[in-house]
Amino acid sequence: MSTMAVCMSQAVLPAHAGPRGELGAGPLLRWMDAAACLAAEKHAGVSCVTASMDDIQFEEAARVGQIIAIRAKVNRAFKTSMEVGIKVTVQDVFTNAEKIVSVAYATYVAKPVGAGKVELKPVELLSAEDHLEHSLAIERRRIRLGYVQVFQKLMQESNKEDTCEEKDAVSTEHTHVQSTELVLPPHANHHGNTFGGQIMAWMQTVASISASRLCRSHPILKSVNMFKFWGPSFVGDRLVFNAIVNNTFHNSVEVGVRVEAYNCEEWIKDQPRHINSAFLIFSAVNDQGELLTFPRVKPTTQVSSQGGVLPTAFLGKQGPSRALQCIFLQERKAYLSYSNIAALTHLARKPGWDITKTLDNVKIWTHEEGAVLSFKVEMQVKVPSHVAFSLLSDFSLRQRWDRHFQTCEILQAVSEEEKIYHVTSAPMTGHQPRDFVVLVSQRQPCRPQEPYTVAVRSVTLKAMPPSPEFCRSEILCAGFQIYSSSSSSCTVCYFNQVTSGVMPYLAANLTGSSKSIEDTALECIKFLELKDSDGIQAVLKSL
Repeated sequence: MSTMAVCMSQAVLPAHAGPRGELGAGPLLRWMDAAACLAAEKHAGVSCVTASMDDIQFEEAARVGQIIAIRAKVNRAFKTSMEVGIKVTVQDVFTNAEKIVSVAYATYVAKPVGAGKVELKPVELLSAEDHLEHSLAIERRRIRLGYVQVFQKLMQESNKEDTCEEKDAVSTEHTHVQSTELVLPPHANHHGNTFGGQIMAWMQTVASISASRLCRSHPILKSVNMFKFWGPSFVGDRLVFNAIVNNTFHNSVEVGVRVEAYNCEEWIKDQPRHINSAFLIFSAVNDQGELLTFPRVKPTTQVSSQGGVLPTAFLGKQGPSRALQCIFLQERKAYLSYSNIAALTHLARKPGWDITKTLDNVKIWTHEEGAVLSFKVEMQVKVPSHVAFSLLSDFSLRQRWDRHFQTCEILQAVSEEEKIYHVTSAPMTGHQPRDFVVLVSQRQPCRPQEPYTVAVRSVTLKAMPPSPEFCRSEILCAGFQIYSSSSSSCTVCYFNQVTSGVMPYLAANLTGSSKSIEDTALECIKFLELKDSDGIQAVLKSL
């Protein structure tokens, strides 16, 4: 076990359960926050406070009499904050069967005593899992930072009315719930800061009441989204929770909760401090365990503005407003990019790679897992790693060294680090020419020992539907990892998780009847090692 890991076990007692005999989300959120905070403080050596918690998904319910196990581990330390991974499992005491309840990631900030600052030490990586989570933590951090922009846009849109209404829709005014809590010493740490898990538990309670007014049943919390602390609260503060239903989606409902804090003086002057907002997703079942259908709702601007709840993300048959559609689209793109990088990182770190061929400056490896076959081409290249990265991350240049790329055009520049390409490939004997729509994500290393990364996977784009001219193929996971060997050389590793469409081509290579993989690798090295330095500069200027 990692030296920065903390394990906690809890028996689920009747006091922890809801009306259905299942562990309530409130106690679970408190336990998760406590375990994660202990892991953070074990690493930092000082008191830590909750900064945010990533989207929390609840996969399995725990019942009275079962045992909850919570494992929290620091994945990566930044300057003054760190990411803590949390895994919750439930064990049946009679069968010993274990199931995953939730996997979440939280950010904690070191809080030094006095005016000094804490410079967090790097995390000691002991296992392959530690290395993997450490690599992906930086990607998750990118998404968290993007949440700030999402929240600000939601704030800007919260006061805009929408004219779309649906007949027989239920007014959100009926779902508005307000609750006030006084922060007492048991709710706070030894510095007087309110425990983040306690605030989450209170938010879950008020959101559950709001959701119940639509489903007329006991709601079941499925996920918590965009949970971030915008400011602290302390012992003696009054916390006001406002919850309202934002939207319903057939078998689920989204509830927005806003939390404001007041000390005694602020309470008298009605000057609240906004400390948190989050979105909670609920479902509900009947006595037979069947999912209930939620009625459609229509926004009530008056209640939303009086209660300060953000935002009313509903807008009738035509769906969310254009602004909210853009926001959710940006969020989806962030997750798509993350999954692209994560898939390549997972593939590269899988154990059990077998070497099949060794040539001058080229090695070919394969990996079999069930029905999935992957290959890796390792190339030693005499150019700096940043040059190789610049050349390989632009797929429009790939035609210069990969004969399988017939055409390649940029369909959409999502950002400076993400582009979507349309690629066509020459037909193999007896087969129709293939085409691909792929997302290419590029990342520079945060630390010298980490690789440059170029991740590739297929995506669906409405602007580029399949054409009868081509057989639309799919790339599950592919890309490059580039490690610096010296100031003038690097190791380039190309990975590809093979689909059935390219299996015949790969089989021919691995049996020795074709040298296409080796030839392509040698052409790639030749392309990267352009002898004419002016040639390299000309290519780089075109990027």
